[in-house]
Amino acid sequence: MQVAVPLQQQFLRHISQHLLSHPHHHMEPDNDTQITEFILLGFSEESELQPLVFGLFLSMYLITVCGNLLLILAVSSDSHLHTPMYFFLGNLSFLDICFTSTTIPKMLWNIQTQSKVITYDGCITQIYFFLLFAGLDNFLLTVMAYDRFVAICHPLHYMVIMNPWLCGLLVLVSWITSALHSLMETLMVLWLSFCTEVEIPHFFCEINQVVQLACSDTFFNDIVMYFAVVLLAGAPLAGILYSYSKIVSSIHGISSAQGKYKVFSTCVSHLSVVSLFYCTSLGVYLSSAATQSSHTSAVASVVYAVVTPMLNPFIYSLRNRDIKRALKRFIGVPVI
Repeated sequence: MQVAVPLQQQFLRHISQHLLSHPHHHMEPDNDTQITEFILLGFSEESELQPLVFGLFLSMYLITVCGNLLLILAVSSDSHLHTPMYFFLGNLSFLDICFTSTTIPKMLWNIQTQSKVITYDGCITQIYFFLLFAGLDNFLLTVMAYDRFVAICHPLHYMVIMNPWLCGLLVLVSWITSALHSLMETLMVLWLSFCTEVEIPHFFCEINQVVQLACSDTFFNDIVMYFAVVLLAGAPLAGILYSYSKIVSSIHGISSAQGKYKVFSTCVSHLSVVSLFYCTSLGVYLSSAATQSSHTSAVASVVYAVVTPMLNPFIYSLRNRDIKRALKRFIGVPVI
């Protein structure tokens, strides 16, 4: 018995040394993730600027929600606006509310509570929904470009081609494609291991920034992200450019200047939103890749993640008589 005790002690000492030298073996069920939270650094470390940032983002968020909600209610309440173009516009407004709600409320909460913490689960959830709604915005803008192409280049067959079944199918396919892409990217982030570096130099869990913090190999994550940008951003952009090239050539065929202006004016709002969304979002990724400045990327992200959804209802309503008329009816102002 006296010989057995030292043997047991040696065995236990050997096991403990093995576990200490291979700390990840017992962490495998938890994806090797040793952290439970990330730190969102935001825009500024200076405490005196926090009330200004809070007020600015709260105002922008309220304007976004109220503006887009008003547009949805105006379109749904007016039977004259129950057409494919306004059906897609209503969907875009809904997505813009969801898009901003993914990031801004958490940021406002952190500023108000003077905390920069976001849980690991919260960060993963934010990544999923941000990618989902950003992808949907991208696809819906492409669908709207196709709608304008059919309306201008094939006006006599417009209502036959853009029937309710096709409109619903285009939106459904956009949702499914974006959801699958978002799920794939999020699952790949779940497989990563994070060690001690948990500070994200952004105001939300932006996937590029989170992947850069991983202490495991991110080769496949990088490949998937670049492939997704080329396929899910490049292809819709090519579709939009093709639609507008056909629209421009169709407008050139119109003899009167007044006719040209009338046709082109129906595209101006959509073209403005597309330009704003793509120029800023591509600018963010190109600038971050070129300069490696995360602060510049965070500031630039505000334009496509916050400013663009806020401006969309104004861009569409200010130049559109039908929307103005519907808004007046909805609010109760007499329409002349």
